[in-house]
Amino acid sequence: MRLATFINPSGRECYGVVTPAGIIDLKRRLGGGYPDLRSLIAKNGLDQVRRHLADLPDHSESEVTWLPVIPNPDKIICIGLNYEDHRIEAGLESTEHPALFLRTAASQTGHRAPIVRPRESGTLDYEAEIAVIIGRPGRRIPQATAWNHIAGYSCYNDGSIREWQRHTRQYTAGKNFSQTGGFGPWMTTSDEIPPGTVLGLSCRLNGEVVQQSSTDQMIFSIPRLIEYVSTMTPLAPGDVIVTGTPAGVGARRTPPIWMKPGDKVEVEVERVGVLENVIVDD
Repeated sequence: MRLATFINPSGRECYGVVTPAGIIDLKRRLGGGYPDLRSLIAKNGLDQVRRHLADLPDHSESEVTWLPVIPNPDKIICIGLNYEDHRIEAGLESTEHPALFLRTAASQTGHRAPIVRPRESGTLDYEAEIAVIIGRPGRRIPQATAWNHIAGYSCYNDGSIREWQRHTRQYTAGKNFSQTGGFGPWMTTSDEIPPGTVLGLSCRLNGEVVQQSSTDQMIFSIPRLIEYVSTMTPLAPGDVIVTGTPAGVGARRTPPIWMKPGDKVEVEVERVGVLENVIVDD
């Protein structure tokens, strides 16, 4: 299933299942027990969703305004330098543990919504990534059972203001400008993607492929990330782990490539979908 959060043509925030025929509004069908997609995941409501898969759709994809898949996560935990080809292009040594930083919900934007280049810097860079959405809570989750804690997968563009990222050794400042992190268009549920499936990941800027890799380049696997992060903090349904970007980022090119107003950036994850955003100035 493909589950998304959106604003319907009447201006109401909703969530639903995206089918080839259109979008089925689950908020209307399931009532007040599941006010948003995060609560649906937390309360194991996916079986109820399956009862509505044959319903007539309420909206076409073109009618809705897409929001970040989980607009209100408790935590967004991002992983730095988790692809071997990106580590090499960055000229950094291997580490024994993942590099973590946090994003805020306000730093995100949805599918086909603008990514905003702030007035403070022109060094806006793309980073194609796979987002893992947690479905089952846990603490100190072993790798052997980590796949069972995943609700689904999505596309993520970890838009980065490189100048601010490099103010200190901490990434946070460059990773949290408003509306710089693209998240969508939907979550493909984990039953559609068997554990350990190698997924292709790519980024296109104005139609040109600028990043192309696959999850077999990951230094720390998805189960290892879940184990490590959940040792630090309990994971809750709707939490998002953004798993790192491969080689080809704009900052490591000669000359550097920075995204500018009017650019179209697309992040594609195999078996999930394509996230599209256009760049605008603040």
